[in-house]
Amino acid sequence: MYARVRELLTPEERLQYLQIPPNLGEWELGTYFTFTQHDLEIIQQRRRDYNRLGFAVQLCVLRYLGWTLSDVKEVPIQVLRYIAKQINADLESFASYGEREATKYEHLEEIRKEYGFQTFTLSEYRSLCKHLFNHAMANGNPLHLIQLALEELRKRKIILPSMATIERAVWETRKRTEEKIFRLLSSSLTEIQIAKLDRILTIMPESSKTYLAWLREIPGTSSPDSFLKVIEKLEFIRDLQLQVDTKGIHPNRLRQLSKIGSRYEPHSFRRFDDPKKYAILVACLLELIQDLTDLAFEIHDRQIMILLSKGRKAQEEIQKQNGKSINEKVVHFADLGAALIKARSEGVDPFVALEAVMPWDQLIESVEEAKRLARPVDYDYLDLLEKKFYALRKYTPTLLKSLEFHSTKSAEPLMKAVDIIRDMNETGKRKVPEGAPLNFVSNRWQKHVYDDDGTINRHYYEMAVLTELRNYVRSGDVSIVGSRQHKDFEEYLVPKEDWNGIDPNATKLAVSLSAKNYLEERTESLLQRLNWVSEHIDELDGVNLENGKLHIERLEKDVPDESRNFSLSLYELLPRIKLTDLLMEVANWTNFHEQFIHASSNRTPNEEETKILMATIMAMGTNIGLTKMAEATPSISYRQMANAAQWRLYENAMNKAQAVLVNFHHKLALPSYWGDGTTSSSDGMRVQIGVSALHADSNPHYGTGKGATIYRFVSDQFSTFYTKVLLLTH
Repeated sequence: MYARVRELLTPEERLQYLQIPPNLGEWELGTYFTFTQHDLEIIQQRRRDYNRLGFAVQLCVLRYLGWTLSDVKEVPIQVLRYIAKQINADLESFASYGEREATKYEHLEEIRKEYGFQTFTLSEYRSLCKHLFNHAMANGNPLHLIQLALEELRKRKIILPSMATIERAVWETRKRTEEKIFRLLSSSLTEIQIAKLDRILTIMPESSKTYLAWLREIPGTSSPDSFLKVIEKLEFIRDLQLQVDTKGIHPNRLRQLSKIGSRYEPHSFRRFDDPKKYAILVACLLELIQDLTDLAFEIHDRQIMILLSKGRKAQEEIQKQNGKSINEKVVHFADLGAALIKARSEGVDPFVALEAVMPWDQLIESVEEAKRLARPVDYDYLDLLEKKFYALRKYTPTLLKSLEFHSTKSAEPLMKAVDIIRDMNETGKRKVPEGAPLNFVSNRWQKHVYDDDGTINRHYYEMAVLTELRNYVRSGDVSIVGSRQHKDFEEYLVPKEDWNGIDPNATKLAVSLSAKNYLEERTESLLQRLNWVSEHIDELDGVNLENGKLHIERLEKDVPDESRNFSLSLYELLPRIKLTDLLMEVANWTNFHEQFIHASSNRTPNEEETKILMATIMAMGTNIGLTKMAEATPSISYRQMANAAQWRLYENAMNKAQAVLVNFHHKLALPSYWGDGTTSSSDGMRVQIGVSALHADSNPHYGTGKGATIYRFVSDQFSTFYTKVLLLTH
């Protein structure tokens, strides 16, 4: 049991590290399997072919893999042929090498002394664990750490020990880093906080769900009530007062812990000891604070969008209802205008001409009616929003009270306005105080913010502030404390103290560390490009300069119509194949399925798990669903697919698998005939959603029913490399 715990690799994975690929590239052959004159002099000191060839192979294996020849089961015949040709030895003689076991060890010892290789000792084991520790604090993936361990030992020219020793070093390092992370996250917890964390795993009063399940629930719709429910959960977590210092923990490990915890059911936490249980819970809750903060502001974003959409719809409805009356007025005033024009040209009294078209009393009545029907000159609908103000007031006081906003200098007037409204909400004041900032208000809102007597209209002022707050947050001028999506821009950058400690000569960046120098370089490069275009403008196809304006001709279809029939004939030649077989074949080509690493065990799927994974991908990708797929595949159950979907098909793994497919597709020869992969096209695809979802909305452009728009980016090689769910107004 002790040794098995430390086995992090499957036998197949372990074998991959201990073998030389048969299809080595030119770079590997040149770097590790090509001898210098010094190498040849050392090798030629052996008298017999099999000893010279064996010595040379040992040297190459040490250089390439880091292991000894005894650890490698087989050397590819192509590699042996290449080595034998360089030293002019008989290839068949290699079979006789090693009949005397002591010869291999003598050669190994000579190589070690001549080329500076070292044996792996206890001291090296401790040094390796120390080297891996900092890396493990950032990423606990065992495959990643094993690769780092091998690279470190090879770089230091240390003969690699058995793979079991490497796995044990990684296992112990991961265990130490986990213990440290668990200690950092749980050591500062008080008894009251621990009691509250335990309560989160219990059933809520008058409910069948736990507090943790309730916290994870996402509202299905965007509404003021949904916003208040999100804030209620946010305040519930804030009430725990988790003042945990996470500076010593890499953000990646926090996300990994949170990812694991988000997939555990509440009862699963009881299997862990206290430090691990509370650490995972704390990591989950810290991530959940960011998720809920972003979700709250996203609901506010959509509420502003809905507010403006309702104003636009109200104006359209007014237009529909008054269309006939407005048309009558247009006809009347056209006739009146024609009469005035005729009166002036003929020298007739204009009042007589007008009354000939329409009696004076009727004219006055028509003008008054036209005033009532008239909309603003700019045809804006903001004047119709005042009655909608009270719908916003259901949640906006809570918004300003619960979320903390920080701003750049350009947004300071808006922040002062936010503070004024927050103070008015708390004190019950109804009038906006004199001197309230207005320079952030756009021209569109300016005409509505002031009443006829010159005072500030509370309703329009507050709506303008809330609308501009949404715009400033989206532009990055205002950040939200505790948010992941809208945090301060400085938090995305390297901390100043770390940046100042960087040696410019030690970095591998291709650009200058000085912003001034970088901008000067980019400006000079841009000017050179512009000068080149200016000098060769007449030579560029499809580009011309007329009257100081640059014109680019529209791309024409360069595929002849005959190609369509030829394309169809090619498709008829393709054999019919099951989608499952095709998916498995693509997986064998690309190994994209290896990116679906288990969120808890960090293991790649084995052969049996890969079949389940492919069935799950098909069920979700074709919208069949796991239940129907389980009925169609007797050997794979619903529970197996549900487990795969929960623990392997998370967003980060999906993105990595997609990248593997796109990169593999890009390397093929055939796609290069369509394009070089440097340009792309993007468009939205509407997907109907039959259940309540925050991102599902109706859009008249796509007919009735709710749905989401998925925006896809496709390269000129016809591979989808990025997708995003869009929030569209309607």
